[in-house]
Amino acid sequence: MQLRTDLAVEAREIAGESIGGVEYREYRKGGMTISRLNIKNEQARQALGKDVGAYITVELPSLTEHFSDTDERIAVIGEEIRRLLPVNGLLLVAGLGNPEITPDSLGPKTSAKVLATRHLSGEPARAAGLDCLRPVAVMQTGVTGQTGIETGEYIASVVRAVRPNAVIAVDALASRRPERLGCTLQISDTGLSPGAGVGNHRTKINRETIGVPVISIGVPTVVDVQTLAEDLLGNRLQISDCARLEPDGRQMIVIPREIDLLTERASRLIAFALNAAMQDRFSLSELVALM
Repeated sequence: MQLRTDLAVEAREIAGESIGGVEYREYRKGGMTISRLNIKNEQARQALGKDVGAYITVELPSLTEHFSDTDERIAVIGEEIRRLLPVNGLLLVAGLGNPEITPDSLGPKTSAKVLATRHLSGEPARAAGLDCLRPVAVMQTGVTGQTGIETGEYIASVVRAVRPNAVIAVDALASRRPERLGCTLQISDTGLSPGAGVGNHRTKINRETIGVPVISIGVPTVVDVQTLAEDLLGNRLQISDCARLEPDGRQMIVIPREIDLLTERASRLIAFALNAAMQDRFSLSELVALM
């Protein structure tokens, strides 16, 4: 059985840490453990099942714990995001997911807190001291079941209309381990495949399909039940057990009890870090005042 995960560090754990073509570095900053994993060639891509590119994983205290609007973690994560962004030009932030389903609501909740500034220009912006804000457009994609439109198609159409220099896609992720839910954040320059971590593969959202660089950001909010059982039981897991884990073919997932609090605080952390990364001429306290 395939262990399902969206996290590159977990894919490395599953495939083995001695695979060639993978560059890995880990360090501590701002009370968090940050790892940088670079997949450099086709051999590594096939072994890990992740596209060639950079994956930054931030392990932090549970997001169910309180943090302030000017927490050092926001600045540190903002710096990591900024490294992947183009220096100048319009950015499009896309919140992926279904706002009506709590574990899948991270993207919409995050995009609602991101400063949209593309429309601020001219004398009114100068008079308000906002003329140095970087132009940012924000969208919420919904899901195909709501719109009848593939998320990738929707984003590509907006990209053609507003012509951003890059897209930042925010989405909920799947992990293989419950202890990583709400305690891990992944940033990547490879784009994403919506739903891949729970077996619901959709069209990839990356530079090839969208036409501009795609930076993805996410926090794991779910664990696939079969993946969890395989992780816990290993060879003791029987075929009959797998059938019981998916009654009538229905795929089951595990979510933490505090999922509402987790998604709310995770979206706040990501949105504030994004604002700090994109609007680096302003302090965190100034950005909070603008939100």
